[in-house]
Amino acid sequence: MLLWAEGVEYGEIDVMMSTRQRRKMRARSGSGSVPQIFVDGTYIGDCSCLYDLDAEGDLDVKVGLNG
Repeated sequence: MLLWAEGVEYGEIDVMMSTRQRRKMRARSGSGSVPQIFVDGTYIGDCSCLYDLDAEGDLDVKVGLNG
């Protein structure tokens, strides 16, 4: 909801129904939790990390809305 509210375009990959996709995402991030957030191929973290970035004022820059 935060990304949507900020007007950030994003894609979703459903890893719950695909073992192959789960393995691929775990290999990219080292994490098995969902959601996993990537910006320009860089792993940002999970949902909590996204909200932390927003609280710190760094989210807009990280997702390319500012700066």
